[in-house]
Amino acid sequence: MYAAAETISAERPPTVSSVREAAGVSNADATRYLREWREEKAAAGSRIAATPQSVLEQAARLAGSVWADAVALAAEQHAAVEARWVRDSQDKDTELGELVADLDRITTEHTTETAGLRAELAQAAERVTAAESRASLAEEAAAEIRAEISTLTSDLAAARARAETLQHAHDALLQRITPEDTTKEQPREPDSQ
Repeated sequence: MYAAAETISAERPPTVSSVREAAGVSNADATRYLREWREEKAAAGSRIAATPQSVLEQAARLAGSVWADAVALAAEQHAAVEARWVRDSQDKDTELGELVADLDRITTEHTTETAGLRAELAQAAERVTAAESRASLAEEAAAEIRAEISTLTSDLAAARARAETLQHAHDALLQRITPEDTTKEQPREPDSQ
């Protein structure tokens, strides 16, 4: 019966009907047992209140001692965490300093390399301009040479034509002024005999 009242009190205040149902007893028994259970609970609360002063003082000293130990432990842990934080902070500062130095070095190298590449690019651009100028002059010279070759080809063709004409005229003149070859046999005239 008391067990049923304890079980019910864990969820809600027990009533006569809830104890009767849980314990399976009559209404009168449930009322009597529930009253006894409540009186016993009330008596237990008054016994706790009547704790002797010396026990209370010892409990206070114990609580103070536990509190002092907890404060000391917390202070130790705080000091350890703070020391680790200072060490980590110094490590981070050192690492950050190294990173800044590396960044400065890389930036200087990049600036120097970029300046060198720009100078090379300017020289290459000058060489390209000079080469384009020379190529333009060469193209002009080639055009002049092609024109001259064309003129010379024309002149050569005309000279060949004149030479051929002159050769024909010369051959014709030679034929006109050269006597016929007498070494050839003349047809004989028949004998009049």
